[in-house]
Amino acid sequence: MLMTHKKDIIDEMRALSGALRTTIRYYEGFQAGGVPMRDPAEETLQSIRRALGNEASLPASMEDVRGEIEGCERCELCRKRKNIVLGEGCEEADLVFIGEGPGREEDIQGRPFVGKAGALLTKIIENAMGFKRADVYITNIVKCRPPKNRDPEADEVAACHPYLLKQLAVIRPKVIVALGRPATSTLLGKPAKITRIRGQWQAFHGIPFMPTFHPAYVLRNYDRKTRGLVFDDMKQVVQALKES
Repeated sequence: MLMTHKKDIIDEMRALSGALRTTIRYYEGFQAGGVPMRDPAEETLQSIRRALGNEASLPASMEDVRGEIEGCERCELCRKRKNIVLGEGCEEADLVFIGEGPGREEDIQGRPFVGKAGALLTKIIENAMGFKRADVYITNIVKCRPPKNRDPEADEVAACHPYLLKQLAVIRPKVIVALGRPATSTLLGKPAKITRIRGQWQAFHGIPFMPTFHPAYVLRNYDRKTRGLVFDDMKQVVQALKES
């Protein structure tokens, strides 16, 4: 028991250390008084270009991304899908929400987060954060529904990753919210335990992102504690946007 407790403390310290390094990197780009020394949006674009391959052209609009993804057959998820679910919302949004993949209702309608989890996400955006759903952008790490709503597999995530990068290149958000473990692990580039990392700022191609519970998880564990943790995470996001 003592060794287990010691390991938990060490893991927690490592997570806090990583969050601190991310925060330092984020604020290194500011002079005293909060004056930017460099353009973080341009640095994000350069980072995305490198990830896609410097020869790749970046899209000018989400319609360009939609044109690229039409008829996509990069992975096995294309076999049973009804619709590709690219995403929806404001293409100039300061805030982007990224989930794991479309569910049954999303596959039918071709829109992200329209089922029960989507209804809860809308409440979080509008009631807890004070925004309109139309003012943010919502998407997933994979654009086709995994069978029986299972977690996306590594090859499926890799196949869709260029589309996600191109979406972010179009939007150039100030902040990202990663909904759940698969989305958080994808943005981090390594496995992550959402119960340990949620509420701690991370970064994806220079964009600060906040890991939090997926709305579906909140529905399955709908108690005051879980709800409160998500609200605490979203308060941090709202504050970061106010200060950006």
